[in-house]
Amino acid sequence: MQLNQITMPASDIEMSLAWYLVLGFKLIVSSPDYKRLQAPAGEATLSLSCDDAPVTGPTPKIYLECASVTELDEQVTALQAKGVQFQSLPTDQNWLWREAWTADPSGNPVCLYFSGGNRLHPPWQVKNNH
Repeated sequence: MQLNQITMPASDIEMSLAWYLVLGFKLIVSSPDYKRLQAPAGEATLSLSCDDAPVTGPTPKIYLECASVTELDEQVTALQAKGVQFQSLPTDQNWLWREAWTADPSGNPVCLYFSGGNRLHPPWQVKNNH
């Protein structure tokens, strides 16, 4: 199985749509209460489903992987110039990822990151005994 789709709640679907378009997503399905977007790279899709209630409590986090540290830093700078606000700028983490955090208009957390080979193969990777 391959994970290729996630649906997020959107309290203001048009505002959320505009925000994801700024990030580089492409609108592929549109109805008044539902939008499906293709990720800026690859074939994964993200859907926005109208939900009048603001996001509260635990919510999924969206991770958008950049190909290099330079790309991550440049993406954050470019998005800031377009009005995207970040809660944290690119920061090297002790789990060997470089991350920058923002949130969509509904409050769903979004991380732009670079992990190199450390996403699938960190130094502390569990060894497969199969």
